[in-house]
Amino acid sequence: MKAVLLDGFGGLDVLKTGEIEKPRPKEDEVLVRVAATSINRPDLVQREGKYPAPPGDSEILGLEVAGIVEELGPGVKGWKTGDRVMGLVGGGGYAEYAVAYANHLMPIPDNMSFEEAACVCESYITAFLNVFMIGGLTDGQTAIFHGGGGGVNTAAMQLAKALTPAVKTIVTAHPDKIERVRQLGADLVIDYTESPDFTDHVKEFTGKKGVDLVLDHVGAKYLKPNMNSLAYKGKLVIIGVISGIKAELNLALMMVKRQQIIGSVLRSRPVPEKAEIIAEFTKTALPKFADRTIVPIIEKVFPLDQVAEAHRMMEEDKHFGKIVLKVG
Repeated sequence: MKAVLLDGFGGLDVLKTGEIEKPRPKEDEVLVRVAATSINRPDLVQREGKYPAPPGDSEILGLEVAGIVEELGPGVKGWKTGDRVMGLVGGGGYAEYAVAYANHLMPIPDNMSFEEAACVCESYITAFLNVFMIGGLTDGQTAIFHGGGGGVNTAAMQLAKALTPAVKTIVTAHPDKIERVRQLGADLVIDYTESPDFTDHVKEFTGKKGVDLVLDHVGAKYLKPNMNSLAYKGKLVIIGVISGIKAELNLALMMVKRQQIIGSVLRSRPVPEKAEIIAEFTKTALPKFADRTIVPIIEKVFPLDQVAEAHRMMEEDKHFGKIVLKVG
């Protein structure tokens, strides 16, 4: 089968397309003929040699797939060959075929394209897990989502609007993306190039109360303003550390305000735990895709052999929403 292979670790030049043996599904696994996948920032980090695949998972890049069930492994129930599916994979998405656990798959709604379906699993499930299942966001609360325009950020905004319409959202964004973030429904958009310490904006918007939830992938640079922006009993959920891993924390403030800092990843969670998350997402959020309340935002679709250009677009951070690779 055709797949994207790494010629070592490093820059865009290590991405090569080549032929590799087609995987075979093991017990409780499904072989998917991949129609489309998408680019996620962990793919870039893995390409650089800093984020290896979990033991037992494919070392091929790609954390989500959309396609058609090709073959069922032993013990699989609930799926049949020919089913249109989308799902999380521990690796292997940048290929014509990939294996996924049967309980890590979801049906693709009839009115959704493979390219749209390829956007759902990594970004929207990550957002759903951390905003709702962990963050506990409910109607009437206020949340900060950092990095307006990225896949998880736009997913979080769309999910918040669809599932908790009375929630207020504050989004930090690059000036080039501010207008599109506003159009997506943000209640306050902060230009992070002008206001790297966004605390005053948050306090003014919330009447000095602060926010109930911060979803952050920036890390060290934002720890202080994140904590200063949190309300009493507020939660900071950290899902990335692109600005660094070490920062000073005011423990006294955290104690007095009974704040929580929660670290979260999706890829390395145990198989049964992922299955539970996906089942909850399927029940709660997937109907919003089926009725087109939520439509995945696609910046551009690249053919598989232009994977380097797709990675370049993400590196330059000029995209809004998702970057898709068309495979089959």
